[in-house]
Amino acid sequence: MNRTQIVQVLTRPLFAGAVRLVTPLRVYGKDRIPANGPVVLCFNHFSWLDPWAIGAHVPRTLYYVAKQEAHDNPFIGPLIRAFGTSAVRRGESDREAVRIMREIVHRGDALGMFPEGTRQKREPGAVLPGAAMIAVQEGAPVVCGAIHGSQDWRLGNFHPVSIAFGEPFDVAHHPRNSKGYRAAALDIQRELRKLWEFLVTVHEQGRPRIATPPV
Repeated sequence: MNRTQIVQVLTRPLFAGAVRLVTPLRVYGKDRIPANGPVVLCFNHFSWLDPWAIGAHVPRTLYYVAKQEAHDNPFIGPLIRAFGTSAVRRGESDREAVRIMREIVHRGDALGMFPEGTRQKREPGAVLPGAAMIAVQEGAPVVCGAIHGSQDWRLGNFHPVSIAFGEPFDVAHHPRNSKGYRAAALDIQRELRKLWEFLVTVHEQGRPRIATPPV
């Protein structure tokens, strides 16, 4: 095991407990995440709570990418690097970041991405082609995980939050060019939207303990 794997294995129960203290979290479809092998996990993004809630319940080592500004923060930077988070320069062409992300997937690990590029306010937004490009180039399956409720979560207002995972799907049939990457990004966007709408309905129904996300 490398350092990132050791850190995540040891701290996952701690973070799961911490998340439960600040929100009644429900997770649906976690068994759909492949137990091993390369995968690109894509999540919509509302709150800084999202990566901690997701990371506490993804049952394998998850390598994130985050904007360079987060890495430059003297408090957050060392913490997220210990969890295997790589830096990307938002809004710029960063070939080194792409190389790192491809390497993560190529060696058979799980790459975690928020492909909208920034936090959204109320609903999932447009998906940028970065995550799709990695999946297409490496021939890796994509698993989408939608999160809902964290857009209303605040410290002192511990709003219920839920996560729903979809089935792995393939985007490798898209051509390896900008048009193909945009088309694959639309596939990811539709899947995230479908899972998020499922969670909206689940919340309206009182969040039953057992519910099956759409295929």
